[in-house]
Amino acid sequence: MDYHLKDCDEIWHAGDIGSFAVTDAIEALNPNRSRIVYGNIDDHVMRAEFDEELSWKLQGITFFMTHIGGRPGRYAKGVRTKLMQTKPDVFICGHSHLLLIKRDDSWGGLYLNPGACGVHGFHQKRTLVTFVIRNGNLDDMRIVELGNRSTRIGV
Repeated sequence: MDYHLKDCDEIWHAGDIGSFAVTDAIEALNPNRSRIVYGNIDDHVMRAEFDEELSWKLQGITFFMTHIGGRPGRYAKGVRTKLMQTKPDVFICGHSHLLLIKRDDSWGGLYLNPGACGVHGFHQKRTLVTFVIRNGNLDDMRIVELGNRSTRIGV
């Protein structure tokens, strides 16, 4: 996986970290250039280290990320309200471990669940998403398949 992430300006993780070995590997690839939220499998130590949700603006694009987000038409409790209030350009979440990228006209932004690159969960394929921010747009978006969930790789 590090092959796909080595040239990234930032690495974002939408929760269910599982181990500080994961965040240590992210830090080794991109020192001080990550955005990480904790997920429901993460313990109290990890929850003390990372936020439940993050909002930021980068090159004119507003992002909002949390772990348990639901999906268009079935957002988790409180998420739809937050999306309607804040109107981010891109909403990133995890939890389902199921890859889905979809524009949601109900709040006017892009929903992005990159799936899961780990071996735990219900997903069949391990995935991540990469993109370039250029002129206020997400360009060159790529879905990277890392193999079957049962195939373990290094971070």
